[in-house]
Amino acid sequence: MPATRKVVPRKPAQLSNEDSEPESLHSDALDDLPPKKRARSSNSKSSSPSKPKPKRQKRKAKEDDIKDEEDVDDSDVDLKEGQQVVGRVVQAPKTGWVPPGQVSQNTLDFLAKLKDPACNDREWFKLHEPVYRRVEKEFKAFIEAFTDMLTDVDSEIPPLPPKDVTHRIYRDVRFSNDKTPYKMGLSASFSRSGRKGIFAFFKPGDESVIAAGAWCPGKNELSTLRNHLLRSTPAAKTLHTILASEAFTTHFGAPSPHPNGDRRSVFGREDELKVAPKGVDKNHKDIALLKCRSLAVSYRFTDAQVVAPGSEFIDALRGVADVMTPFVHCLNDLMTLPVDDSSDEENEEDDTGDPEEDE
Repeated sequence: MPATRKVVPRKPAQLSNEDSEPESLHSDALDDLPPKKRARSSNSKSSSPSKPKPKRQKRKAKEDDIKDEEDVDDSDVDLKEGQQVVGRVVQAPKTGWVPPGQVSQNTLDFLAKLKDPACNDREWFKLHEPVYRRVEKEFKAFIEAFTDMLTDVDSEIPPLPPKDVTHRIYRDVRFSNDKTPYKMGLSASFSRSGRKGIFAFFKPGDESVIAAGAWCPGKNELSTLRNHLLRSTPAAKTLHTILASEAFTTHFGAPSPHPNGDRRSVFGREDELKVAPKGVDKNHKDIALLKCRSLAVSYRFTDAQVVAPGSEFIDALRGVADVMTPFVHCLNDLMTLPVDDSSDEENEEDDTGDPEEDE
Protein backbone atom coordinates (compact mmCIF):
# COMPACT_ATOMS: atom_id res chain seq x y z
CA MET A 1 0.00 0.00 0.00
CA PRO A 2 2.74 2.54 0.79
CA ALA A 3 4.30 1.79 -2.59
CA THR A 4 1.20 2.91 -4.41
CA ARG A 5 1.19 6.28 -2.62
CA LYS A 6 4.51 7.26 -4.08
CA VAL A 7 3.09 7.70 -7.53
CA VAL A 8 0.11 9.88 -6.51
CA PRO A 9 0.34 13.28 -8.39
CA ARG A 10 -0.05 15.15 -5.13
CA LYS A 11 3.43 14.31 -4.04
CA PRO A 12 5.30 16.11 -6.84
CA ALA A 13 3.20 19.18 -6.19
CA GLN A 14 4.11 19.11 -2.51
CA LEU A 15 7.71 18.50 -3.36
CA SER A 16 7.76 21.63 -5.47
CA ASN A 17 6.81 23.61 -2.35
CA GLU A 18 9.77 22.26 -0.46
CA ASP A 19 12.24 22.14 -3.29
CA SER A 20 11.45 24.59 -6.12
CA GLU A 21 13.72 22.77 -8.64
CA PRO A 22 13.72 18.96 -8.02
CA GLU A 23 16.24 17.01 -10.05
CA SER A 24 13.62 14.52 -11.21
CA LEU A 25 9.99 13.71 -10.65
CA HIS A 26 10.48 10.04 -11.64
CA SER A 27 9.09 7.52 -9.13
CA ASP A 28 12.58 6.08 -8.59
CA ALA A 29 13.83 9.47 -7.56
CA LEU A 30 11.00 9.75 -5.06
CA ASP A 31 12.23 6.57 -3.38
CA ASP A 32 15.54 8.28 -2.59
CA LEU A 33 13.96 11.23 -0.78
CA PRO A 34 15.20 11.97 2.75
CA PRO A 35 13.11 10.52 5.58
CA LYS A 36 12.00 13.98 6.64
CA LYS A 37 10.42 14.72 3.32
CA ARG A 38 8.87 11.26 3.26
CA ALA A 39 7.28 11.89 6.62
CA ARG A 40 5.69 15.05 5.32
CA SER A 41 4.39 13.26 2.24
CA SER A 42 2.89 10.51 4.40
CA ASN A 43 0.93 13.13 6.35
CA SER A 44 -0.42 14.62 3.16
CA LYS A 45 -3.41 12.34 3.42
CA SER A 46 -4.89 14.48 6.16
CA SER A 47 -4.17 17.75 4.42
CA SER A 48 -4.88 16.82 0.82
CA PRO A 49 -8.67 16.54 1.14
CA SER A 50 -8.82 20.03 2.61
CA LYS A 51 -8.00 21.85 -0.62
CA PRO A 52 -10.46 24.65 0.23
CA LYS A 53 -7.87 25.89 2.71
CA PRO A 54 -5.89 27.83 0.05
CA LYS A 55 -9.22 29.16 -1.20
CA ARG A 56 -10.07 30.41 2.26
CA GLN A 57 -6.71 32.12 2.32
CA LYS A 58 -7.44 33.79 -1.04
CA ARG A 59 -10.86 34.83 0.17
CA LYS A 60 -9.31 36.29 3.27
CA ALA A 61 -6.78 38.10 1.11
CA LYS A 62 -9.57 39.59 -1.00
CA GLU A 63 -11.41 40.72 2.13
CA ASP A 64 -8.22 42.33 3.38
CA ASP A 65 -7.79 44.12 0.04
CA ILE A 66 -11.31 45.50 0.23
CA LYS A 67 -10.70 46.65 3.77
CA ASP A 68 -7.47 48.32 2.68
CA GLU A 69 -9.31 50.16 -0.10
CA GLU A 70 -11.96 51.38 2.32
CA ASP A 71 -9.38 52.46 4.88
CA VAL A 72 -6.88 53.85 2.37
CA ASP A 73 -7.01 57.26 4.02
CA ASP A 74 -6.37 55.85 7.52
CA SER A 75 -3.72 53.24 6.81
CA ASP A 76 -0.52 52.84 4.87
CA VAL A 77 -0.84 51.49 1.34
CA ASP A 78 1.41 48.57 0.47
CA LEU A 79 3.22 49.97 -2.57
CA LYS A 80 5.52 48.13 -4.91
CA GLU A 81 8.97 49.43 -5.68
CA GLY A 82 8.78 52.63 -7.73
CA GLN A 83 5.13 53.37 -6.84
CA GLN A 84 3.88 56.34 -4.90
CA VAL A 85 0.57 57.84 -3.82
CA VAL A 86 -0.17 60.96 -5.86
CA GLY A 87 -3.48 62.02 -4.27
CA ARG A 88 -7.13 61.26 -3.79
CA VAL A 89 -9.66 60.93 -6.61
CA VAL A 90 -12.01 63.92 -6.56
CA GLN A 91 -15.67 63.19 -7.21
CA ALA A 92 -17.98 65.47 -9.20
CA PRO A 93 -20.05 67.99 -7.23
CA LYS A 94 -23.44 66.72 -6.15
CA THR A 95 -25.18 70.05 -6.78
CA GLY A 96 -24.93 72.97 -9.20
CA TRP A 97 -25.71 71.10 -12.40
CA VAL A 98 -28.35 72.34 -14.83
CA PRO A 99 -30.98 70.74 -17.09
CA PRO A 100 -29.90 69.43 -20.53
CA GLY A 101 -29.30 72.21 -23.02
CA GLN A 102 -27.64 74.59 -20.55
CA VAL A 103 -24.12 75.20 -19.25
CA SER A 104 -23.49 75.29 -15.50
CA GLN A 105 -21.01 77.22 -13.42
CA ASN A 106 -19.49 73.86 -12.47
CA THR A 107 -18.33 73.44 -16.06
CA LEU A 108 -16.78 76.89 -16.22
CA ASP A 109 -15.08 76.34 -12.84
CA PHE A 110 -13.49 73.10 -14.02
CA LEU A 111 -12.24 74.71 -17.24
CA ALA A 112 -10.91 77.69 -15.29
CA LYS A 113 -8.68 75.34 -13.28
CA LEU A 114 -7.05 74.11 -16.49
CA LYS A 115 -5.58 77.59 -16.94
CA ASP A 116 -3.34 76.84 -13.95
CA PRO A 117 -0.21 74.95 -15.12
CA ALA A 118 -0.28 72.95 -11.88
CA CYS A 119 -3.74 71.64 -12.83
CA ASN A 120 -3.17 71.27 -16.57
CA ASP A 121 -1.27 68.11 -15.81
CA ARG A 122 -2.00 64.44 -16.49
CA GLU A 123 -1.79 63.35 -12.86
CA TRP A 124 -4.11 66.16 -11.71
CA PHE A 125 -6.54 65.44 -14.55
CA LYS A 126 -6.58 61.73 -13.72
CA LEU A 127 -7.52 62.48 -10.13
CA HIS A 128 -10.30 64.82 -11.34
CA GLU A 129 -11.55 62.58 -14.14
CA PRO A 130 -14.95 61.99 -12.45
CA VAL A 131 -15.49 65.77 -12.54
CA TYR A 132 -14.46 65.97 -16.20
CA ARG A 133 -16.78 63.12 -17.18
CA ARG A 134 -19.70 64.95 -15.59
CA VAL A 135 -18.68 68.17 -17.37
CA GLU A 136 -18.37 66.28 -20.66
CA LYS A 137 -21.85 64.81 -20.23
CA GLU A 138 -23.33 68.27 -19.66
CA PHE A 139 -21.49 69.73 -22.64
CA LYS A 140 -22.70 67.00 -25.01
CA ALA A 141 -26.28 67.58 -23.87
CA PHE A 142 -25.81 71.28 -24.61
CA ILE A 143 -24.33 70.56 -28.05
CA GLU A 144 -27.38 68.43 -28.85
CA ALA A 145 -29.63 71.43 -28.11
CA PHE A 146 -27.26 73.70 -30.02
CA THR A 147 -27.42 71.38 -33.05
CA ASP A 148 -31.23 71.40 -32.99
CA MET A 149 -31.17 75.20 -33.04
CA LEU A 150 -28.52 75.42 -35.76
CA THR A 151 -30.20 72.97 -38.12
CA ASP A 152 -33.39 74.97 -37.73
CA VAL A 153 -31.55 78.18 -38.71
CA ASP A 154 -29.39 76.66 -41.46
CA SER A 155 -30.97 73.87 -43.49
CA GLU A 156 -27.56 72.93 -44.92
CA ILE A 157 -26.24 71.78 -41.52
CA PRO A 158 -26.79 68.02 -41.03
CA PRO A 159 -28.24 66.93 -37.65
CA LEU A 160 -25.21 64.94 -36.50
CA PRO A 161 -24.89 63.47 -32.98
CA PRO A 162 -22.68 65.32 -30.47
CA LYS A 163 -19.90 62.75 -30.73
CA ASP A 164 -19.44 63.66 -34.42
CA VAL A 165 -19.06 67.41 -33.92
CA THR A 166 -17.40 67.85 -30.51
CA HIS A 167 -13.63 68.12 -30.25
CA ARG A 168 -11.36 66.28 -27.85
CA ILE A 169 -10.08 68.16 -24.81
CA TYR A 170 -6.69 66.53 -25.29
CA ARG A 171 -4.16 68.61 -27.21
CA ASP A 172 -1.99 67.23 -29.99
CA VAL A 173 1.46 68.17 -28.72
CA ARG A 174 3.51 66.13 -31.18
CA PHE A 175 4.60 69.11 -33.27
CA SER A 176 4.13 71.89 -30.72
CA ASN A 177 6.62 73.51 -28.39
CA ASP A 178 3.77 73.93 -25.92
CA LYS A 179 3.42 70.54 -24.23
CA THR A 180 0.34 71.48 -22.20
CA PRO A 181 -1.71 68.28 -22.42
CA TYR A 182 -5.24 69.73 -22.23
CA LYS A 183 -7.18 72.51 -23.92
CA MET A 184 -8.66 75.20 -21.70
CA GLY A 185 -12.11 75.09 -23.24
CA LEU A 186 -14.71 72.85 -24.88
CA SER A 187 -15.51 73.19 -28.57
CA ALA A 188 -17.53 71.85 -31.46
CA SER A 189 -17.86 72.68 -35.15
CA PHE A 190 -20.60 72.30 -37.74
CA SER A 191 -20.83 72.52 -41.52
CA ARG A 192 -22.68 71.06 -44.44
CA SER A 193 -19.78 68.68 -45.07
CA GLY A 194 -18.78 67.74 -41.54
CA ARG A 195 -16.65 69.41 -38.88
CA LYS A 196 -15.54 72.58 -40.61
CA GLY A 197 -17.72 75.66 -40.62
CA ILE A 198 -19.58 77.31 -37.78
CA PHE A 199 -17.45 76.94 -34.68
CA ALA A 200 -18.49 77.17 -31.02
CA PHE A 201 -15.85 77.46 -28.30
CA PHE A 202 -16.68 77.75 -24.59
CA LYS A 203 -13.97 79.08 -22.32
CA PRO A 204 -14.27 80.82 -18.93
CA GLY A 205 -13.18 84.40 -18.45
CA ASP A 206 -15.72 85.93 -20.86
CA GLU A 207 -13.92 84.20 -23.76
CA SER A 208 -16.70 81.98 -25.12
CA VAL A 209 -17.03 82.45 -28.88
CA ILE A 210 -19.21 81.51 -31.81
CA ALA A 211 -17.45 81.96 -35.13
CA ALA A 212 -18.06 81.19 -38.79
CA GLY A 213 -16.28 81.50 -42.09
CA ALA A 214 -13.30 80.09 -43.96
CA TRP A 215 -10.07 79.64 -41.99
CA CYS A 216 -7.07 79.33 -44.31
CA PRO A 217 -8.92 77.61 -47.16
CA GLY A 218 -7.01 75.59 -49.72
CA LYS A 219 -5.01 77.25 -52.46
CA ASN A 220 -7.57 76.44 -55.14
CA GLU A 221 -10.50 77.60 -53.02
CA LEU A 222 -8.78 80.86 -52.15
CA SER A 223 -7.87 81.44 -55.80
CA THR A 224 -11.49 80.90 -56.87
CA LEU A 225 -12.72 83.32 -54.23
CA ARG A 226 -10.27 86.01 -55.35
CA ASN A 227 -11.26 85.52 -58.98
CA HIS A 228 -14.89 86.19 -58.05
CA LEU A 229 -13.87 89.41 -56.30
CA LEU A 230 -11.60 90.51 -59.14
CA ARG A 231 -14.32 89.99 -61.74
CA SER A 232 -17.20 91.32 -59.60
CA THR A 233 -19.37 88.26 -60.17
CA PRO A 234 -22.91 88.08 -58.72
CA ALA A 235 -21.57 86.05 -55.78
CA ALA A 236 -19.01 88.79 -55.05
CA LYS A 237 -21.73 91.44 -55.15
CA THR A 238 -23.82 89.35 -52.75
CA LEU A 239 -20.88 89.29 -50.33
CA HIS A 240 -20.65 93.08 -50.41
CA THR A 241 -24.37 93.36 -49.74
CA ILE A 242 -24.11 91.07 -46.70
CA LEU A 243 -21.08 92.86 -45.26
CA ALA A 244 -22.81 96.24 -45.57
CA SER A 245 -26.11 95.11 -44.04
CA GLU A 246 -27.21 96.63 -40.74
CA ALA A 247 -27.63 93.25 -39.04
CA PHE A 248 -24.10 92.22 -39.98
CA THR A 249 -22.38 95.41 -38.86
CA THR A 250 -24.43 95.45 -35.63
CA HIS A 251 -23.16 92.02 -34.65
CA PHE A 252 -19.66 92.01 -36.15
CA GLY A 253 -18.77 95.59 -36.96
CA ALA A 254 -17.40 96.88 -40.26
CA PRO A 255 -15.09 94.56 -42.22
CA SER A 256 -11.57 95.06 -40.91
CA PRO A 257 -8.57 93.12 -39.59
CA HIS A 258 -9.17 91.52 -36.21
CA PRO A 259 -8.93 94.10 -33.39
CA ASN A 260 -7.45 92.39 -30.36
CA GLY A 261 -9.71 92.48 -27.34
CA ASP A 262 -12.88 93.37 -29.24
CA ARG A 263 -15.88 91.10 -28.70
CA ARG A 264 -16.80 91.45 -32.37
CA SER A 265 -14.40 90.70 -35.19
CA VAL A 266 -14.36 90.28 -38.94
CA PHE A 267 -11.83 88.33 -41.03
CA GLY A 268 -8.48 86.92 -40.12
CA ARG A 269 -6.14 88.02 -37.36
CA GLU A 270 -2.64 87.50 -38.72
CA ASP A 271 -4.13 85.88 -41.85
CA GLU A 272 -3.75 89.04 -43.92
CA LEU A 273 -1.14 89.61 -46.61
CA LYS A 274 1.08 92.61 -46.07
CA VAL A 275 1.08 93.37 -49.79
CA ALA A 276 -1.39 92.78 -52.59
CA PRO A 277 -1.56 89.26 -54.06
CA LYS A 278 0.59 88.63 -57.08
CA GLY A 279 -0.90 90.20 -60.20
CA VAL A 280 -3.44 92.31 -58.26
CA ASP A 281 -3.40 96.10 -58.32
CA LYS A 282 -2.75 97.42 -54.83
CA ASN A 283 -5.39 100.10 -55.46
CA HIS A 284 -8.13 97.61 -56.34
CA LYS A 285 -11.45 98.51 -54.72
CA ASP A 286 -11.60 95.12 -52.96
CA ILE A 287 -7.95 95.04 -51.94
CA ALA A 288 -8.88 94.62 -48.24
CA LEU A 289 -10.72 91.39 -49.05
CA LEU A 290 -8.18 90.22 -51.60
CA LYS A 291 -5.36 90.42 -49.06
CA CYS A 292 -7.19 88.16 -46.61
CA ARG A 293 -6.12 84.54 -46.33
CA SER A 294 -9.05 83.83 -44.02
CA LEU A 295 -12.58 85.24 -44.08
CA ALA A 296 -14.34 84.74 -40.76
CA VAL A 297 -16.52 86.46 -38.21
CA SER A 298 -16.82 85.82 -34.47
CA TYR A 299 -18.89 87.00 -31.55
CA ARG A 300 -17.94 86.75 -27.88
CA PHE A 301 -20.16 85.97 -24.92
CA THR A 302 -19.62 86.72 -21.24
CA ASP A 303 -19.70 84.00 -18.60
CA ALA A 304 -22.98 85.44 -17.31
CA GLN A 305 -24.55 84.93 -20.74
CA VAL A 306 -23.22 81.38 -20.99
CA VAL A 307 -24.71 80.25 -17.66
CA ALA A 308 -27.97 82.18 -18.08
CA PRO A 309 -31.00 80.12 -16.99
CA GLY A 310 -33.42 78.44 -19.33
CA SER A 311 -32.95 78.94 -23.05
CA GLU A 312 -31.47 82.45 -22.84
CA PHE A 313 -28.04 81.41 -24.09
CA ILE A 314 -29.40 79.25 -26.92
CA ASP A 315 -31.65 82.14 -27.98
CA ALA A 316 -28.67 84.51 -28.01
CA LEU A 317 -26.72 82.03 -30.14
CA ARG A 318 -29.68 81.75 -32.50
CA GLY A 319 -29.64 85.52 -33.06
CA VAL A 320 -25.97 85.42 -34.06
CA ALA A 321 -26.35 82.28 -36.20
CA ASP A 322 -29.19 83.94 -38.13
CA VAL A 323 -26.77 86.66 -39.26
CA MET A 324 -23.88 84.25 -39.88
CA THR A 325 -25.78 81.87 -42.14
CA PRO A 326 -26.03 84.07 -45.30
CA PHE A 327 -22.35 84.94 -44.90
CA VAL A 328 -21.36 81.26 -44.72
CA HIS A 329 -23.53 80.32 -47.72
CA CYS A 330 -22.02 83.13 -49.77
CA LEU A 331 -18.46 82.03 -48.93
CA ASN A 332 -19.33 78.47 -49.96
CA ASP A 333 -20.44 79.79 -53.34
CA LEU A 334 -17.36 81.97 -53.74
CA MET A 335 -15.02 79.06 -53.09
CA THR A 336 -16.82 76.33 -55.03
CA LEU A 337 -18.65 77.88 -57.98
CA PRO A 338 -16.47 78.35 -61.07
CA VAL A 339 -16.10 81.87 -62.40
CA ASP A 340 -18.25 82.39 -65.51
CA ASP A 341 -16.18 84.37 -68.04
CA SER A 342 -19.24 85.23 -70.12
CA SER A 343 -20.90 86.92 -67.17
CA ASP A 344 -17.72 88.86 -66.60
CA GLU A 345 -17.82 90.15 -70.17
CA GLU A 346 -21.46 91.16 -69.74
CA ASN A 347 -20.59 93.10 -66.59
CA GLU A 348 -17.85 94.96 -68.47
CA GLU A 349 -20.30 95.87 -71.26
CA ASP A 350 -22.79 97.14 -68.68
CA ASP A 351 -20.12 99.38 -67.16
CA THR A 352 -18.71 100.75 -70.44
CA GLY A 353 -21.73 100.67 -72.69
CA ASP A 354 -22.37 98.75 -75.91
CA PRO A 355 -19.87 99.74 -78.63
CA GLU A 356 -22.44 99.25 -81.38
CA GLU A 357 -24.86 101.68 -79.72
CA ASP A 358 -22.10 104.31 -79.41
CA GLU A 359 -21.54 104.15 -83.15
